[in-house]
Amino acid sequence: MTRDAISLMIEDELRKVIDRDRRFKHREKLSGLVPPGFDTPFGDFPSKGKKSPNKDLFIVVQPRAVHSQSRGCPPPSTGAFKRRPIMPTDFRKYYIRGDLPVQIQHGTSNKLSWRVDIETIEYGHFLPLFIDGIREKEDPYRFIAVQGTYDLLEVATTDRILPVIPQVILPIKRALDTRDKEIIGTISKVIQMLILFQGGSYEIGEALVPYYRQILPVLNLFKSSNRSLLDRFDYSQRKRSCLGDLIEETLQLLERYGGPDAFVNIKYMIPTYEAILN
Repeated sequence: MTRDAISLMIEDELRKVIDRDRRFKHREKLSGLVPPGFDTPFGDFPSKGKKSPNKDLFIVVQPRAVHSQSRGCPPPSTGAFKRRPIMPTDFRKYYIRGDLPVQIQHGTSNKLSWRVDIETIEYGHFLPLFIDGIREKEDPYRFIAVQGTYDLLEVATTDRILPVIPQVILPIKRALDTRDKEIIGTISKVIQMLILFQGGSYEIGEALVPYYRQILPVLNLFKSSNRSLLDRFDYSQRKRSCLGDLIEETLQLLERYGGPDAFVNIKYMIPTYEAILN
């Protein structure tokens, strides 16, 4: 069983300790980057008595430094790498209504328990739904979505995955369009697992080629997202959270299993990509 879902929870707790900031999730909700949850476990307070948060207090725009010999203000930033607000997902709605056949089994390490036989589940409905939930930044939604996606792919067969490829492209594109490095890294691992299940599937790899225009533009933006630490250690490589390396691995798998037209299409969308096959 993969531990990526648990690793995301551990990284959040580690960030709270290292940065001494236990309210960073709360500020993301107030700024509109993350969809807010309910006010209480029993639902929201009446809208009549609620105070709407003043977002102007949390969004501060500061001009960049201007060179002493230049005149006027610098050109505005394009914001290509800035995070986009995450809209509420269908996965959260289904989970709140109790329509998902899963539950969390708490213990020393949380596990996902399926209330039905996972091998008989309808992949055309549940696999796109779970992948759409990867956009969630709050637990338990994120844990269930990530772990549920891995569980479905571990027991899948080519005959069950191949017809669902067109349906999973849209939630993958939505996750990439958030420009959130954590979400992009998780989606990159899901794409790798799609290709590598059962030892590597050329059929799945070739089926993804027509959708490179939806997947690769955001990967092109973050392809060089590696930190220059000089002689220091980068522990994100051990945790497989280095985004630049994950994207490079994903592109190499797409080329290896995508057939003869894969490299041409990757090179068209990502000009800096170098081929690994002759």
